[in-house]
Amino acid sequence: MTENKQNNNDRTDRRPDCVTEIRMGNSVLTVSGFFKQGATDTAADKMMKVLEAEAATQKTAI
Repeated sequence: MTENKQNNNDRTDRRPDCVTEIRMGNSVLTVSGFFKQGATDTAADKMMKVLEAEAATQKTAI
């Protein structure tokens, strides 16, 4: 199996902020996540925005 790596010359190589491995049968899917550098929002701040957006789209029962 070959390893594919995307080259992007305008970014520096850095370690991922989170890595998750998921097993599907005999295969292992590895997902690497990167957070925006210099971001000030916490995970709780981001989840609050998601919940607020979801609440804003909910229809009210009459």
